[in-house]
Amino acid sequence: MCATRLSQVLDAQPAAGDTPDRCVVFRPSPDADLAGLLPERCDVVHGFIPAIAALEARGWTVTAPSGRYRTAVVFADRSKLLTRAMIHDAVACADFVVVDGQKTDGIDSLSRDLRKRLGEGAIGPILSKSHGKALGITTAQIGDALADWALPADKQVADGFVTRAGIFSADGIDVASRLLVDALPEKLAGTVGDLGAGWGYLSRHILTRAGVKTLHLVEAEQAALACARRNVTDPRAQFHWADATGWRPPEKLDAVVMNPPFHTSRAADPALGQAFIRAGAGMLKPNGQLWLVANRQLPYETTLADLFRDVREVETSKGFKVLFAARPNTRPSQTA
Repeated sequence: MCATRLSQVLDAQPAAGDTPDRCVVFRPSPDADLAGLLPERCDVVHGFIPAIAALEARGWTVTAPSGRYRTAVVFADRSKLLTRAMIHDAVACADFVVVDGQKTDGIDSLSRDLRKRLGEGAIGPILSKSHGKALGITTAQIGDALADWALPADKQVADGFVTRAGIFSADGIDVASRLLVDALPEKLAGTVGDLGAGWGYLSRHILTRAGVKTLHLVEAEQAALACARRNVTDPRAQFHWADATGWRPPEKLDAVVMNPPFHTSRAADPALGQAFIRAGAGMLKPNGQLWLVANRQLPYETTLADLFRDVREVETSKGFKVLFAARPNTRPSQTA
């Protein structure tokens, strides 16, 4: 769907001037159809490890932007602030910018904002199709009209934590993580993994347990891990920019703790949390334990029961549940 809109707007861009025929693409989805773009002429900008791996497997080069580009493509994110920041950066480095997104990503209001900010002369063409929109921006006469769309400075939230626009729970501590922190035992000890550690809220609280010798923070989003490094300064912490479902610890763990993501788009996807659970089970020692918080409707109990000999619900509140599992099975069934 995006390719049709994208390719038609790309075809309508102004004739090439002196700028090298290069393109930079900001945060495409792993399966984005980038027809009309040539991998050998494109730089892709991304911070999410699973997306990076998928895009590189398709032949795209993921790197930081450098120099001047003839064209930039920005794929709208659900975070309005992140989308604006990407457009700000794209306008600064390219002669022509295409912004593409679905209605559910706020592309209509974004289009109105851009027309108001930049004037009709800088915007076009605009193509609405397949429940979304792509629009072009000619940057020559824009100046600093989008200067205030730059990525905001890191934000301080409760308890001195810092977050960043575009990451999960950027506005503060989420209810589910608070519930899990309150349920964790004081005697948590040994080598622990925080899978999907985000900006480090759970990890800082795990490290209040004196018995914890090492804590591995595993996080797939680069910006979130950068915040975690600021929020968690305990020397027992080790940081890993990695997909938790594929990461392997240097040695088996005594415990894993997780508030796993459950969206790959706007729809809930239990398979993602189940993949976290399976990965966590494989990291544990024979007597290891897993602590998990999730929305109450997510069906994780069956997966846990297949993978562990001891499973129970510890707490429920405000639509969330805390689940505990211990002693992973050596030969789980293939149905989980």
